[in-house]
Amino acid sequence: MDSTKPSSEIAYEFSPLIRVYKDGRVERFVGNDTVPPSFDPKTNVDSKDVVYSPQNSNNSNALSARLYLPKGTNNNNNNNKLPLLVYIHGGGFCIETAFSPFYHSYLNALVSACNVVAVSVDYRRAPENPVPCAHDDSWAAIKWVASHVNGSGPEDWLNRYADFQRVFFAGDSAGANIAHHMGIRNGREILDGFNVAGIVLVHPYFWGSTPVGNETTDAKDRAFFDGIWRMGYRSETNGCDDPWINPCVEGSSLASMGCARVLVFVAEKDKLAARGWLYYEKLKESGWKGRVEIVETKGESHVFHLFNPNSENARVMLEQIASFFNHQNKP
Repeated sequence: MDSTKPSSEIAYEFSPLIRVYKDGRVERFVGNDTVPPSFDPKTNVDSKDVVYSPQNSNNSNALSARLYLPKGTNNNNNNNKLPLLVYIHGGGFCIETAFSPFYHSYLNALVSACNVVAVSVDYRRAPENPVPCAHDDSWAAIKWVASHVNGSGPEDWLNRYADFQRVFFAGDSAGANIAHHMGIRNGREILDGFNVAGIVLVHPYFWGSTPVGNETTDAKDRAFFDGIWRMGYRSETNGCDDPWINPCVEGSSLASMGCARVLVFVAEKDKLAARGWLYYEKLKESGWKGRVEIVETKGESHVFHLFNPNSENARVMLEQIASFFNHQNKP
């Protein structure tokens, strides 16, 4: 047998998303395309890429993010800075990037609608880099962003235009999972001068071993979500009831959420919707002193706003997020 020939034995198969071989090779079938940063005339938003970690903890490639700025912001003075959004992309921890056409287009629209400065974080993906690598990278990006609070960081757009008293975290699917954990970490590791006013979780990727609410009991569906998680985490300690994927397990730390407001979006036809509802209820009951809201979009499925960005429901979601970011009243 030729030992140099790649193994064809499959360890994980999740078509049409990803295939992992027993020799460690990974084939991603979606989320591989990227687009460069650019000025988008449709939304009047400019973008550029920056490095937030020249060398990560595994001494591998530098980690980057994409910055977005509404055109015309250059006319702002220091007394008229914009809210700052740290956005974390989804993809089951294993596909997509911050530079994909999906996310580049969405961030342009989001930044335009909300009139914010945005940092869209790219992170190492599973299974090559198991959870919580994506969370660790996202926290490193947040600390890099926070290094600009005194106006002397390495990135001019953040120094000049970002209001560090109005910071928001947001993400969809696995990115919403990460955004939740960043909120918890922010409650424990205070960053001076960096005030997280709110967090938006869009169709969060939470799961658990036992069905909740009207969650699917179909064995095939549950095996898919279980398998994606086990592929990305590779720990049998608590399985799908590990706090990284199930923040509602007994003894969770929801009460330490480090912001004043949380907005959760769920979609009626999303198989993860019941987890979003459970999270909303558990966060309310946790003893956390902030305010949580939930919005359900009828007739829609998981991350519909990325697949159908011009739909009426996607437009309404953008307006609701913009209202949340620009809400001036204290909870």
